[in-house]
Amino acid sequence: MNIMATTKETKVKPKAAAAKNLQDLFEDALKDIYWAEKALVKALPKMEKNATSKLLKNAITGHLAETKEHVVRLEEAFKSIGVKAEAVKCDAMAGLLEEGEGIMEETEVGAVRDAGIIAASQKVEHYEIATYGTIAAFAKVLGHQEALKILLKTLKEEKACDEKLTDIADTNLNSKAE
Repeated sequence: MNIMATTKETKVKPKAAAAKNLQDLFEDALKDIYWAEKALVKALPKMEKNATSKLLKNAITGHLAETKEHVVRLEEAFKSIGVKAEAVKCDAMAGLLEEGEGIMEETEVGAVRDAGIIAASQKVEHYEIATYGTIAAFAKVLGHQEALKILLKTLKEEKACDEKLTDIADTNLNSKAE
């Protein structure tokens, strides 16, 4: 279906369990990012093993430790709002991780693969930055101060990781891949 070709607005019918308010949307987003972080804990070691740059390997190892902490923090955020921690598959993260796997398969070991790993990793970081920023805003509106504090701390770390990846790419790694 070509969306641009339609002249009438098409409305999507919500599922029976659709979010009915901001609290529901917030909880759904927490479940989504909880799954995403847990999936990253599994994916990052493979990325580290396939990287050749010492700087990149160290960055991935460091972020793996942070990601494990993000999982724990999300459990604390769930607890702070009185909801049991539950992971619900995040289609966006699943797609990004699948793309990262494809990049590793389609690149030669060395600087080219390292550049690809950085590109895939930054897509993941940008998704996480967008998600944590959004759910922090939801937490603020909903008055979930403890969850907000937790989410902002993780958001800061995700932004720092993105900057570190840019720095690594800029340390001649992309030039070596040329």
